[in-house]
Amino acid sequence: MRNMWRGVIWTIILTLAWMGPVSAATIQAPVNTRIKDVAKVQGVRTNQLTGYGLVFGLAGTGDSNKSVNTIQSIVNMLRSFGVVVDQTQLQSKNVAAVMISAKLPAFVKPGDTIDVTASSMGDAKSLAGGTLIQTPLRAANGNVYAVAQGPVTTGGFSAGGTGANVQKNFPTVGLISSGGIVEREVPFQLGANGQFNLALNRPDFTTANRIAEAITSRFGTVATARDPGTVSVGVPPMFAQDLVGYVAAIEELRIKPDEVARVIINERTGTIVMGANVSIDEVAVAQGGLTIKISKTREVSQPGPFSGGRTVTTPRQTVKAQEANSNLLVLPSTASVGDVVAALNSVGATPRDIITILQAMKAAGALHAEMELI
Repeated sequence: MRNMWRGVIWTIILTLAWMGPVSAATIQAPVNTRIKDVAKVQGVRTNQLTGYGLVFGLAGTGDSNKSVNTIQSIVNMLRSFGVVVDQTQLQSKNVAAVMISAKLPAFVKPGDTIDVTASSMGDAKSLAGGTLIQTPLRAANGNVYAVAQGPVTTGGFSAGGTGANVQKNFPTVGLISSGGIVEREVPFQLGANGQFNLALNRPDFTTANRIAEAITSRFGTVATARDPGTVSVGVPPMFAQDLVGYVAAIEELRIKPDEVARVIINERTGTIVMGANVSIDEVAVAQGGLTIKISKTREVSQPGPFSGGRTVTTPRQTVKAQEANSNLLVLPSTASVGDVVAALNSVGATPRDIITILQAMKAAGALHAEMELI
């Protein structure tokens, strides 16, 4: 029996020796964020499209005759249909010139539909009830990638006359749901030259390195952090024909992103937001205030009876200065946001007082965080 237990003990010792010492990387905070949430495949993005068109069918709420571009656009459109009209005889109150804007998502194919927005560029009062006539949508390179047409939905109205007017929302801007038809796709080749890049949403050295380590631990030595905002990922031969599955597997890997300690201050509203990594050194804080009150009163000087004098008033000012008792508090070194907040609250500081205290701490070198005013 003793020999059996001796053998078990030796087995445990040899196993621990084979495992080696526990490294610092093993004892770490649990990961909780997908790579998909902190980075994206470089080059996969939306593209902006714009166009110029006309909205017809308005109930007298379109552009006036002062909008020369609207009149000229109507004449040009009718001429393309073989109709010749006198420009001076046109009435454009049922037509409005609009600028069309849309976003072309990545990987859309010809025939897919997208939403477009129509915005009045003249003096139209409302686009409600109007219909956009076929309008080409171009990208920055000048190529047409979609065409738009359809009824405009404004979600608001404008009613009234010269005496009074009632308006809800913005009736001069409308949405054409699925009103754009894609005519050309944006070329993009995933995994060209056997690799692709991941672009971090917030560039950071530590986060980029952790992404590369997570991919390497799962697929081998295929990832390298080129800079704080880019991680190059190679495509193994086994995934050459399944790039979508490969990228999807990488996006599901979880890491612990790192952020710079930051304090966000909005002085207009007195709002303060501190990140989890904010820390302070031991520092003494005195918080107090000086209140000066100036009051102005009028005194009446009444002359005696039968003295021949006049009743006069004289202004009198009173100045009072009152300084509140200052509380001197020593804030210990801490790495907890809760401790910082509790310590500042303990001196009775208001949000605006805390803003001043945090700025003074930063100037004294006791607050280790970036301070951003918005």
